[in-house]
Amino acid sequence: MKKSIICILCVFFFGTLNAQIKGVVYGSNNKEKEPLYGAKVKLLGANRGEVTGEDGKFELILPKELPDTIVFSAMGYYPDTIVVTKKDRFIALNVTLYSDQLLPEVVVSVKKGTHSISRLKTLHVEEIGSGELRKAACCNLSESFETNASVDVNITDAVSGAKKIQMMGLDGVYTQIQFENIPYLKGLESSYGLGSIPGTWIESIQITKGTGNVVNGYESMAGLVNLELKKPHEMEALYVNAYVNAMARTEINLNSGFKLGKKDKWSSGWLVHGSVLPLEMDNNGDKFRDVPNGTNISVMNRYHYQGEKMEAQFGFNAHWEDKTGGQISAMRNDPNGYYQVLRNARHVDVFAKTGFFSERPGHSFGVLYNFKYQTLDALFGIRDFEGVEKRGYVNAIYDGIFGTTDHKYKIGASGVYSDMTQRVDSLNADRLDIVPGVFGEYTYTGSRLSAVIGARGDYHNLYNFQFSPRLHLKYILTEWTDLRLTAGKGWRVPNYIVDNISLLATSRTWIEPAEIRPEVSWNIGGSIVQSFKLFGRNGSLALDFYHTHFENQMIVDRDVDVNQIVFKNLEGRSFSNSFQAELSVSPVKTIDVRFAYKYLDVRATYAGAFQQQVMVPAHRGFVNLAYLSRSKRWEFDITASIFGEQRLPVNMLPDSSLTTRNKGDVYTLLNAQITHVYKRWDFYLGGENITNYRQENPIIDAENPFSPRFDATRVWAPIFGVNVYFGVRFSIEQKKKE
Repeated sequence: MKKSIICILCVFFFGTLNAQIKGVVYGSNNKEKEPLYGAKVKLLGANRGEVTGEDGKFELILPKELPDTIVFSAMGYYPDTIVVTKKDRFIALNVTLYSDQLLPEVVVSVKKGTHSISRLKTLHVEEIGSGELRKAACCNLSESFETNASVDVNITDAVSGAKKIQMMGLDGVYTQIQFENIPYLKGLESSYGLGSIPGTWIESIQITKGTGNVVNGYESMAGLVNLELKKPHEMEALYVNAYVNAMARTEINLNSGFKLGKKDKWSSGWLVHGSVLPLEMDNNGDKFRDVPNGTNISVMNRYHYQGEKMEAQFGFNAHWEDKTGGQISAMRNDPNGYYQVLRNARHVDVFAKTGFFSERPGHSFGVLYNFKYQTLDALFGIRDFEGVEKRGYVNAIYDGIFGTTDHKYKIGASGVYSDMTQRVDSLNADRLDIVPGVFGEYTYTGSRLSAVIGARGDYHNLYNFQFSPRLHLKYILTEWTDLRLTAGKGWRVPNYIVDNISLLATSRTWIEPAEIRPEVSWNIGGSIVQSFKLFGRNGSLALDFYHTHFENQMIVDRDVDVNQIVFKNLEGRSFSNSFQAELSVSPVKTIDVRFAYKYLDVRATYAGAFQQQVMVPAHRGFVNLAYLSRSKRWEFDITASIFGEQRLPVNMLPDSSLTTRNKGDVYTLLNAQITHVYKRWDFYLGGENITNYRQENPIIDAENPFSPRFDATRVWAPIFGVNVYFGVRFSIEQKKKE
């Protein structure tokens, strides 16, 4: 209760100073009107200004000396001016610039930022645009974070090829992943679902550290990742991406958006992905496949309706995956047995979003729906997993304002239904979750202070009532400096089997928990973002720190016994400290550079001792260099990631002695890609792990996969060496309405 009161009282520690003006700049040619990117907005008297973002939005801090004149200008458009006085604080402007008909052949060319931290949002939101996703092969969601320092993607084991994300050093199950604000990658998909979303479907990604808005649910404990997929009315009429790499992994992606009817109120889009990996690869000679073989197919069909008083989106998504890993087929006749890894995943879901606009300005009502059926069958040697889940989700939200848009509120109700069965060995963890909830959120937007105060209450059919307060603050220290603070509570009910399914790739015996209790954490942290000019170009320095304290957590103890993996509720302490510094500069017009450093201190009580979490490097460095030629025809990107030492779980060697290696080495990953743009075609050639760094002997006792010492879960570095890939993109844009 004290923590809740502290969250609420923090709002009153800040006051407001200078006035602020926000707005949107549009461009019009008398046929159509659209937001202008790169329009200049300048205060003549104060001699300072801003440039509009991709959505045409701008934000100006007014000087103390008023009145002043704001000039709006953009190449190819007539400029416009407006005089602002002290009475104009908090106003929102919609400015339209009209095309200069005397300059019909002027070409406006602006370099768009592909990675940024939104200055307009109260929460610390890191935005990854479609341009950033082009910097890597980006054939599924896990590869979409290769050029990002905030999200880590790790291989879970040496036989299944599965990957999981980490934020702030915490497992991906503590990060809420959403598809356009609809929960995604939950339950049975939490371990293998990253491969179900192709990167070519994604328009942008928003990353929020710490607890997010209460509107999005109660499970955001370490952070929130929201995926914005391509919209039917905005996506390409035809988009094709073909890809092949040195492992013979071949992929094809097809997207198509089109209008329905003559009034253009309806539109539809198809997104199709297919991949196959037919060849067995064993570069390290341990008789195990470095990457599993198999196929992956994903299909989505979505519709969009835009009316005068209503907007709606709905569609379906289906995914099939069949993977075969383990020992190479030449070992099928091994007298000691053939260790095979199989994975078959299926899901189909339908989703819908409906929005209704009120005649009262600033008021609207929306409902989100999602219904999903998914299955997962897996085999690790002789250990068999079977899981089935039926899931339903609904979230109804009413948006309104108190007087002006400076005071906004959201109220609503949500419901979660999950019927899951899961079995492995002699363990069974079937459960039915029914969680209705209500929430409320108030947003204040002042000249310098912005605050989002929210709380939600949820009732779980097994674990009763849970209350989750959250607070987010943003304070504009100067025109160039933003300070943000956040505090709040998150909780979830663990699924200890499927959350840790990769740990089946070992002969250790699983010891089930005495009871299942909700995991509960408090997160508090903040960030400071300093913008600046360097060589006349924009740059930024972002520093953030977050502390996550667990009141209860499902501990996976791999240290208490070399023959067991013990699952238990927290006995002692558990926390995560995360610090990150990121510098973004553009020394010249054609080059963007980002440097980042991250420190993670993640500890809990294992085997009766308070020690570092396994498989989490305490230090990580990151450098990304992007070059775009003046002709926009050549792109070159290179990313280097340095991973520090990480604690490894204690294991036994085949000779029954303890392993001497208890820490992973420091190593560097180097990825690069070059892209050539020719009209509607993009040709790209890239390399992953160019330094060819590989972990030696990632599998303990690989010669005897059914022995008590076999363990393929101590993976802390790449298994496969250098990987070269080549791809082609082709696109045709939709015709715009004249």
